[in-house]
Amino acid sequence: MTGYVVFAHGSSVESANEAVRVVTAQLRERGGFEFVEAAFLEAGRPDLREAVELLRGRGVESVVVIPYFLTLGLHLQRDLPRLIREIENSHPGLRIGVTPPLDGHPAMIEALLDRAQESCKQN
Repeated sequence: MTGYVVFAHGSSVESANEAVRVVTAQLRERGGFEFVEAAFLEAGRPDLREAVELLRGRGVESVVVIPYFLTLGLHLQRDLPRLIREIENSHPGLRIGVTPPLDGHPAMIEALLDRAQESCKQN
């Protein structure tokens, strides 16, 4: 079985973390995925290790991390690979993959166009 982790930066503003949890729940529901958890790099819970532990406890054998980041910045280039190595070392046989960040996805320009068009209607 495969589980999915929506991996975000995390914020000291809890409503920002809750917004990530809502998106994660929508992914679970709309995608029909049974095993989906949110995880945070900083200032939010669960962290990546805790999210993977939750999934492992439900029988998941592989995990796909979906970064909720716009670009491939320092956290995705340095911190995420380190966290994954640590988790894999403590869970022999667990496979963890990572999708690209949101940058470059065709839906991003659609979202920007939508925001720009909304602003035109308000002015």
